[in-house]
Formats: sequence, structure tokens, C-alpha cells
Amino acid sequence: MNVIQETINWLVSPQTWSADGHDMIARSLEHLQYSAIAVAFAAVLAIPAGWFMGHTRRFSGVIVGITGAARALPTLGLVTLFGLLLGIGLVPPMIALVILAIPSILASTYSGISAIDTSVLDAARAQGFTTRQLIARVHLPLGLAMIVGGLRSAFIQVMSTAILAAYVGAGGLGRFIFLGINTQHTAMLLGASVWIMVLVIVVDVLFGTIQRFATPAGVRRLNATTSAQSSAG
Repeated sequence: MNVIQETINWLVSPQTWSADGHDMIARSLEHLQYSAIAVAFAAVLAIPAGWFMGHTRRFSGVIVGITGAARALPTLGLVTLFGLLLGIGLVPPMIALVILAIPSILASTYSGISAIDTSVLDAARAQGFTTRQLIARVHLPLGLAMIVGGLRSAFIQVMSTAILAAYVGAGGLGRFIFLGINTQHTAMLLGASVWIMVLVIVVDVLFGTIQRFATPAGVRRLNATTSAQSSAG
């Protein structure tokens, strides 16, 4: 029996999905939960910072430096370091995943807010908009699609990397990856990898749909008109 057939058999086996067996459902929910928590914490930190930098149109060099440095950091190295400092458990990989998620959210928030035409902001201020009203009625509607795009990118990156949580004793789908490596169970290793890719694709499609609806209708019509004119030209 070849490896591909063994992998398919492992994926479709009832024992793989049962609570008495490997319980892929529970591990998948853990994996999604870890990813959601990490991205949520990163968003709390990165969105306000990105909004401030985009609103003031300052510190663009800081954005480039932070995103470049954070993306260059080896996530496995961070997990190992925090594991040594904080011990085995969920906290070390979560800190590493939050650090991984911040650059995409920070950069997209900055780009979404700084790209808003200054004439629109000036008109809003001329009408007496407060800062809170400016955020709710101008920044959020016009910058939301970019912010969602950053969350989308961050979530996909975190989901792909969250397997490292099992490296320091946490759960998630990484359990199958490391168990497959340790026991030389190739079907489990490949099957878990394929399932993670499926989940990533599903999440990407969902975020893509959300991002589309987050774009204001007027902007969507303008983009459609511009694309049609470009095609005609």
C-alpha cells in the first residue's frame, strides 16, 4: 500500500475522528481557538497603533522596521525561548504567535488609514466631526477592508504556524505532526498536514468573503467601473 493511500485511509478512518481515537475534531477546534486568541491579542495591540500612525501619517519607517524585524524572527526559536523561560504549556507558543500576527495587522491598518484622501478628512472636520465620529464614520468604513485583509493574512500565518504549540506540550493539530514524526507514522503526519491545509483554505475563503463585504458599496462600484474602463481601453 502506497503512502497516499495510507494517508487517505487514515483521514477517512472513523477512529481518527472519534473521541476514543485521535479525535481530530477536538484538536481542530483547539487549533482554531489558539489562532483566534493569538490574532485577537495581536489586533488589540496593532490596530490602535496602526490607526494612530496612519492618522498622523508619521512613523512609516517604524512600521517598516517593526514588520521586517518581526517577520525575520524564527517562530520555532521564539517558542523554544519562551518555553525555557516560562515552562511547558500554552503561554509560550501564544506569545510567539501574537508576535507573528502583529506585523500584518499593523501594516494593513496603517495602510488602510493613511490611504484615506485628506480632502475627505478635511470635509469631515469642517462639518464638526469629533475624533470618535471621524473613526466611526470615515476611518472605519474606508479602512475596514484593509484591516480585515491584515487580519486575514495574520490568521492564515498563525494557523500555519500554530502546530508549534504542541512542541511545548500544548494541543492543537500539531500533536499529530509531532506524534507522526516520533512514531514514524507517515500517514498520520501527511494526513494532519493535509487537514491543516484544508482548514487554512476554508478560513481564507471566509475572510475573503468578509473582506469583500467590508468594502463600502460605493468603493466596490468605483473599482468595478475602473476595471471595466481599463479592460475597454
